[in-house]
Amino acid sequence: MLDAALTRRLRNIVGDKFFRDDSEARVAHSYDGTPMLQSLPDGVIYPETTGQVSEIMQALSAHRVPVVTRGSGSNLCGGTVPIQGGVVMVMHRMNRILEVDMENLTATVQPGLITASFIAHIESLGLFYPPDPSSMRISTIGGNIAECSGGLRGLKYGTTKDYVIGLEAVLASGEIVRTGGKLMKDVAGYDLTKLLVGSEGTLAIVTEATLKLVPPPASKKTMLAMYKDLYGAARTVSRIIESKIIPATLEIMDNPTIRVVDDFAKLGLPRDMAAILLIEQDGDPETVERDIARIQEICDSEQADRVEVAESREHAERLLTARRSAFTALARLRPTTMLEDATVPRSRIADMVLRIEEIARKHGVSIATFGHAGDGNLHPTATTDARDADEVHRVELAFEEIFEAAIALGGTITGEHGVGMVKAPFLEWKVGAAGMEVMKGIKRAFDPDHLLNPGKMFAKETRKRVVIERG
Repeated sequence: MLDAALTRRLRNIVGDKFFRDDSEARVAHSYDGTPMLQSLPDGVIYPETTGQVSEIMQALSAHRVPVVTRGSGSNLCGGTVPIQGGVVMVMHRMNRILEVDMENLTATVQPGLITASFIAHIESLGLFYPPDPSSMRISTIGGNIAECSGGLRGLKYGTTKDYVIGLEAVLASGEIVRTGGKLMKDVAGYDLTKLLVGSEGTLAIVTEATLKLVPPPASKKTMLAMYKDLYGAARTVSRIIESKIIPATLEIMDNPTIRVVDDFAKLGLPRDMAAILLIEQDGDPETVERDIARIQEICDSEQADRVEVAESREHAERLLTARRSAFTALARLRPTTMLEDATVPRSRIADMVLRIEEIARKHGVSIATFGHAGDGNLHPTATTDARDADEVHRVELAFEEIFEAAIALGGTITGEHGVGMVKAPFLEWKVGAAGMEVMKGIKRAFDPDHLLNPGKMFAKETRKRVVIERG
């Protein structure tokens, strides 16, 4: 429980209505989008300004109370579970678009802004903000920054880190720092902006972000390529990139995912296919037509069973919505859905999908795989039941082997979901012991008392690896 004097101080900062320590608020903020992880905080606070965040941190720092910052809690790595209690700081009141600068093509926003609302506003002004995580209808810009969220457009346009050019943030001490700005060039010292993006709330609390905007593409075309041979689909991905074509979207769904998505979205997808590629290209009309024609030739040469180009924008949106609904569709199958992400070089996608299938059979669990084929980021998703301890244990063992397999193929343990609690035991596999010490040193410099999102990123123990060779 929090000290009575601290509680009074926190209430004074934000007002009685915006500090809560009742059971309802504590339980509601004890978990996030990650299944089977929960821990009660001691209190929940809702700041409205950067000044309030600074005052809150001064108070919490003086009492050595940990804090977890949170948007919508849609992350899938246990990143906002308050495993050491303390205070959960919810950023939803700080949800304004402060400025859209049409001369510099930037937007300055607060962290509690819902991603889809921001994108819709920017598009209404004739501009484009490309990062599009599948959770964007509920996720916040601050959460996207914390996890460096990706999305379907990541292959061509990059991820959140490529569009955050300036930040305002509050340190554990309550001090306010500002990084970057409305600048296309800035090499004044270390790049603290990029350091804070993806730091999962362990280094500072983001209170304002300056985001880069770009002109929207003039036209788009979407197509489906269907394969009875998984390797044909994977070769198609490699050949598209080799042809110097970078699609806006290049997604893959394996057979189990195809079946579930078709049950959910009723699109009439061919349920006997080993894999489907969802491909979208955008740009000027002439380039789009040329690229789509060339991509279709590549698909045909790699023995695609069928290739379909969407006949209208509405049809294209239905296809894209179906891919975005893959997680939702899979979640209907069993009480518990565990969605992971691992990234391999795109030339090894087929090897990775087949390895996932082998691992699932070995452990007797159900895993479907979909993801961003163009950048090698796959999402193996297990459907299980948290009440079946034995099955859940087998799922966890399967995911451990999947992470091993990704690294053996030259990949990584996470492409966009982050480390949080779930991947912390495996982080050293990727960055090595020396890399871990560098990261811990950075953490100490920003947060010497380990008050900001403690227990994330750095596990007490690193899991031992069996696979150590690179394939």
